[in-house]
Amino acid sequence: MSEQFNLDAYQRTLDTQVLQHDAHGLVLADTLCYPLGGGQPGDRATLTLADGSQLTVHDTRRDKESRRIVHQLDADAPLLAPGTPLTLTLDWERRYRHMRVHTCLHLLSVVIKAGVTGGNLTADGGRLDFDLPEGMQLEPQAIEQALNELVARDLPVGVKMTSGAALQAQPELIKTMSVTPPLHLPEIRLIEIDGVDLQPCGGTHVARTGEIGRVLVKKIESKGARNKRVVIALVD
Repeated sequence: MSEQFNLDAYQRTLDTQVLQHDAHGLVLADTLCYPLGGGQPGDRATLTLADGSQLTVHDTRRDKESRRIVHQLDADAPLLAPGTPLTLTLDWERRYRHMRVHTCLHLLSVVIKAGVTGGNLTADGGRLDFDLPEGMQLEPQAIEQALNELVARDLPVGVKMTSGAALQAQPELIKTMSVTPPLHLPEIRLIEIDGVDLQPCGGTHVARTGEIGRVLVKKIESKGARNKRVVIALVD
């Protein structure tokens, strides 16, 4: 299976065909749909068959055993035979907002220099949880200002590849304390925000920070003696 979202996060439509369809969901030869993972929701999409009929992809998950991407359809959707051609059209507005928020969370991890213990995002905003050093205080207005300054710099965002062994030799690149990257793999994907950040991540991101738009720091919550949750939101 070709995972086109890793090659071009901006691609919106794809001609593909069915590999497998059963009660667990639909597997395609190629897909644009990002599967739930890394705090980013699974994509939604529309499938258009040769006769013009359409099916809705409500969610996308990765099967833990096969590692195939499984598209979740309505329970009463007709089963499609292997080889059935179709066109996949991504719910682009939702995906693009995920890309904006996810990239902004990377910037948040630049502004707050502490280990990340968790995170999540939606089409409206997201949050990161930080393990703060003793005595470190978070000021919402200062964080918001720093975030928007990085957004306004319109920094290029790109992908680099590294090996698990090389990443082990650079542990400072691993900011997330709760999830360890698959260091056994020969290739690991890194997201680079030019001049300010480089970290392993499998999610989808915008090409430049200026695409994020203005963001707000909605709240900061205590989630334990050292753990602070910072919640951000897109203005539009």
